Amino acid sequence: MSANFKEQSPFITEEEYLKAELTSEIKHEYIDGYVYAMSGASKNHDRIAGNLYGEIRTHLKNAHCEPFTSDMKVKVGTKYFYPDVTVVCLDDLSSDYFTQSPTIIVEVLSKSTRRRDETLKRMTYQTIPTLKEYVLIEQDFVDVEVCRRSEGWVSKHYFMGDEVTFESIALTVPVEEIYARVENEDVRTYFEEKQALIKENTN
Repeated sequence: MSANFKEQSPFITEEEYLKAELTSEIKHEYIDGYVYAMSGASKNHDRIAGNLYGEIRTHLKNAHCEPFTSDMKVKVGTKYFYPDVTVVCLDDLSSDYFTQSPTIIVEVLSKSTRRRDETLKRMTYQTIPTLKEYVLIEQDFVDVEVCRRSEGWVSKHYFMGDEVTFESIALTVPVEEIYARVENEDVRTYFEEKQALIKENTN
């Protein structure tokens, strides 16, 4: 989700942040004593996050692991973030409002969030002992980046026509499903070429 990283208040404690967040009309991320307001997401952002959450939720319907939307915070040290999708397989049960033990974290990128998602959040998330996969998904063009602990956090990229396997929950999803209803040039071109190929093969 997009974020306005202008400091909204002076230094506050974690306890003050968590208490205020319960009644706040907008969400804030907390980084080492400072809070940052989250701005609204685009339709494409919500489509991507919703598509992937739906695939994961269906897959894990009768499993121990559980997916959460962007309302669930992830706590890492003295930082609290709101990932777009989080999967938790071994929750510490310390709070109903955040988890410290995610298995998968998904962030949908935008121009305003890309730098922080690819730097601070990437480095911070990878210190979480339980995290096995970090996923970054572009909304303005097609690119699903998956970083797996088992592969030394080396990035792998997936595009239209590919399938993405989330190894930690044994789920494989076509990139086409992740970008269902998304409107950008890559998606349009892919489906135009696909339709042209179908037409060619039926003639």
